[in-house]
Amino acid sequence: MNDLAVSTPGVTIDFQRLQEKLGHQFKNPRLIRLALTHASASEQEKANNERLEFLGDRVLALVVAEMLLERFPHENEGDLAKRHAALVRRQALAEVARRLQLGDFLIVSGGEQDRGLRSQGAILSDCCEAVIAALYMDGGMAVVVKFIRDHWAKLLRDSPSPPQDAKTGLQEWSLKRAWGLPEYRLLARSGPDHKPMFHVSVHIGDYQAEGDGGSKRDAEQVAAARLMNILTSQDIPA
Repeated sequence: MNDLAVSTPGVTIDFQRLQEKLGHQFKNPRLIRLALTHASASEQEKANNERLEFLGDRVLALVVAEMLLERFPHENEGDLAKRHAALVRRQALAEVARRLQLGDFLIVSGGEQDRGLRSQGAILSDCCEAVIAALYMDGGMAVVVKFIRDHWAKLLRDSPSPPQDAKTGLQEWSLKRAWGLPEYRLLARSGPDHKPMFHVSVHIGDYQAEGDGGSKRDAEQVAAARLMNILTSQDIPA
């Protein structure tokens, strides 16, 4: 795959080393190169990884759902759904991407590299989804299942109990103190229709926080988690 080595300002990307990290030698190496091409480099590269992200998201969701059914045969649907949401969210994908050092292989424009794109969680999570899609398209289901099972095993072990989503936790915290229900507001929506970005706020009394996400619900979860961090740091009595 040396013929596909890429040089960007200050970085030479060794895709052979990446294949070793992924545990798969690509029959079509252009797939993995595409998976690592950020939209900022589209003008030079003619294509980017956004379509692969779409596929990778769906493949990951299916494999994780199967893993959860096997690992927790007696849990109800609600608890499985909480676990699933935690394992396919951006933070989980970014954690796996960082462990694999995917940022080192990302093809970006010089300007975007200068702004630290390689270390941004949202970019890394998108990149990880695209890599999952590339593995699926090149090696089939067996290859991608092995990859996901190997790299999501630690995330599964680290969550012995079903996680409580941030919105539920914030609501319970607020009602326990008779503060009423949290109030969520959509502040802005941006991005293309196929990949929107939502910006929301959440208020309780005099406290508020904001969050972004690829869906309104995801943005609300981020905002709720941030507000909970603020509230718990205030040592407010129950």
